[in-house]
Amino acid sequence: MTSDNRQQPASAAVLDTLEQYYDAVPRSSARVEDFGPLSLFVREGEGWPFYARPTPGVAGPVRADDVARVLSRQRELGAPESFEWVAETAPSLRAAAEACGLHVHAHPLMVLAPDAPTPQPVAHADVTVRVLGPEDPALAAALAVPRLAFAEPGTRIGAAGPAELAEAALTAARDGSTERVADRIRTGLTRVAVAIAAGTALCSGMHQPVGGVTEIVGVGTLPAARRRGLAHAVTAALVADARARGARTVFLSAGDEDVARVYARLGFRPVGTALIAEPAA
Repeated sequence: MTSDNRQQPASAAVLDTLEQYYDAVPRSSARVEDFGPLSLFVREGEGWPFYARPTPGVAGPVRADDVARVLSRQRELGAPESFEWVAETAPSLRAAAEACGLHVHAHPLMVLAPDAPTPQPVAHADVTVRVLGPEDPALAAALAVPRLAFAEPGTRIGAAGPAELAEAALTAARDGSTERVADRIRTGLTRVAVAIAAGTALCSGMHQPVGGVTEIVGVGTLPAARRRGLAHAVTAALVADARARGARTVFLSAGDEDVARVYARLGFRPVGTALIAEPAA
């Protein structure tokens, strides 16, 4: 990162805004089970499973027995044994999760600077970047790209290309995920952007607005198409869309420091650390 992109102390108001968002966004498709200092989000119907996280406003430390109770319930439900939180707002949870045998991994938590200019469309000679409607024929492929990207993490050029994408897009269409996201687009819960060249989706991502806050998630580039600035272009399109729809706070969690540098060029600044706890692989 450049020298002016060091993590800055986040104000309590910023962290509180993010906490309220994290608590609100799963509620459109999940029920909440109360475990004192922790809340477990349980998906209603089909779709990506949720996680547990600290309950906003609950004082006191999170202890290992709190984590153990949630883990027991997740196992009972057949849900992933997963916890997500911000290190600065729940500092006791990491030790509690590790005491229960979970592996904790960290990601830079970044907020778009309020005075950062709204990105202009990024020009690529052979690439079109657009925000998708619910009936767009590119939607299944757009949802498939991050699956392949996250299976080959990092920024190096990888193996998965158009052939693997075609197979993954068929899976996204058949397993119902495309229609579920289309429904969320119709209701304004999700916005999806994609970079396409010669009819092939090369990079995609989404943001999920709640009130005046939105998180950019799932930005991934087809491994064979990396190092072309596509993640930058897709993120720029998502930022522009979010601001056009009235978002006052736009944030994201970067995969690692290399990825964070891409977002820093758009005006995102680190304000904390997002933590995820899961069973060790």
